[in-house]
Amino acid sequence: MTTATLAPEKMNPTRAGESASLLTQGPYSQTPADWFRESQQESWSRFQSLPMPQRTDESWRFATIKAVDLSPYSAPLAVTDAVRADLIKRSTGLKETAGRMIFANDQLLQREVLSDDLKRKGVIWEPIEQAVVAHAGIFRKHFMTQEAVLGSRKFAALHKAMVKSGTFLYVPRDVEIDLPIEIFHWLHGENGSTFPHTLLIAGENSKVTLVDYFESADSEAPGFACGVNDLFAEAGAKLNYVCVQNWSRKVLSFQINSTVVGRDANATGMTMNLGSFYARSESVSRLVGEGGRSDMLSVSAAEDAQEVDQRTLQDHQSPNTSSDLLYKNSLDDRARTIFAGLIRVEPGAHKTDAYQKVRNLILSDEAEANSAPGLEIEADDVRCTHGATSGQVEKEELFYLQARGISKHTAQRLIVSGFLNEVVGRLENEAVRERLRGLLAVKFERKNNNL
Repeated sequence: MTTATLAPEKMNPTRAGESASLLTQGPYSQTPADWFRESQQESWSRFQSLPMPQRTDESWRFATIKAVDLSPYSAPLAVTDAVRADLIKRSTGLKETAGRMIFANDQLLQREVLSDDLKRKGVIWEPIEQAVVAHAGIFRKHFMTQEAVLGSRKFAALHKAMVKSGTFLYVPRDVEIDLPIEIFHWLHGENGSTFPHTLLIAGENSKVTLVDYFESADSEAPGFACGVNDLFAEAGAKLNYVCVQNWSRKVLSFQINSTVVGRDANATGMTMNLGSFYARSESVSRLVGEGGRSDMLSVSAAEDAQEVDQRTLQDHQSPNTSSDLLYKNSLDDRARTIFAGLIRVEPGAHKTDAYQKVRNLILSDEAEANSAPGLEIEADDVRCTHGATSGQVEKEELFYLQARGISKHTAQRLIVSGFLNEVVGRLENEAVRERLRGLLAVKFERKNNNL
C-alpha cells in the first residue's frame, strides 16, 4: 500500500480565504458532472424551502431546538500547508489497515492506496469528486437515494447541496477485505463547517469493515458538521461500519445514516458519541431481502451539558429478516440523551425477528435520559420486543471496588467502562474493539483529571 499526499493545487481550493455565511453561500462544487451540479442546486432550493425544526414536531420531541442554529457558521475553507501536515500526523488509528483517507474541511489531504491485489479484484476506493465522474453509473444509482425520514430532511438537503468530497468504496462480488479501512474527517477553523460523506457498496458475498473518525483540529473551536453515509450490503454480503463522533465539545453535529440490507446479507453499524455539544444521529436500516440481518449498536458517553439525540428505524420489508438494536448511554453532570426508535414490520414481512434495547446509566442527579421505543407491526407470525431502562451505579459495586483500595472516581470509571464495553464487544474485529475501548478510556481519564 502506497501513500499519496495531495499538493495544495490538487486539493479543492474552493473559495479559499472567504468566510461567507453558510446560509447564503450555496453550492460550490467544481465537479465536471452536470447531473451532480444540478442535483446540488435542486438540493439547495429544497434546503431553503424546508422549515427549521419546531418544538411541536414529533420527530424532534425532547430535543433542545434552540441548539440547532446555523447562523454562526461559514462554509468550509482550504487549509494551509502547515495545518495539513499537522493533521496528517495526528491521524493515527489502527496499526494495520487495508487503506486510509484523511480529509480536512472536506478536502482530501492524503490517501493510502489499496494493495495491487485488491485493485486487480476490482475494488474501487476513490474520493467522491473522482468517483462521480469515473464511476457515474453506480455512484448515481446509490448516492443519497434513501430519503431521510426521521426528521432531518432539511439537513440532508443541505448536505447534498454542499458536499464536495468524501469516500466512495465499492467491493465487488466474492471479494473479502480482511483488514479494516479507515477514514479521518477533520474540522479546522473557528465556526467552520464540514459535510463528510461515505458511500459504501458491498457486492454479493463480499466482506468489508470501514471506520469513520470525526475529529476537530482544535478541541475548543465551535463549528458545524453535517455528515451522511450510504451503506449497501448486497445479497450474502457482510458489512461492518463504525462511526466515531469525537468533534469538539462546541460543535453542532448531524449524522444521517442509511443502510440497505439485501438477501441473506449481514450489516452491523456502530456509533460512538464522545464529542459535540449537541449531536443528532439518525439511523435507518432497511431489510429489503429475505434472510437479511441488521445489528444497530451505539455507545454514548455524555457529560457536562452535552446532548445526544438519537433517532432510529428498523424497517423490515421482507420476510424472515432479523434486527437487533442495542444502545447504551452514560450520563454525567447535566448531560441529556434522547432516544426515539421504531421497529416497523411491513405487510408481508412475516417471521420477522426484531429486538430493541436502550439502557441509560445515570451518574448525576442533574442528568436526564429520555427514551421512546416503539413498534409498528403489519404482518403475522413475528417476534418483536423493545424496552428502555435507566438506573444508577449500584452502591454495592462501588463499595466492593473501594474496599480494595480503588478511589471512588476510578471505581466509577471502571463500572461505566464495563457497562459501555458490552456494546463494543459486539464488534467482530478485535483491533477495532481495542481502539474504541482506548478512546473511551481517554475520555474518562480527561474527566477524572478535570475533577
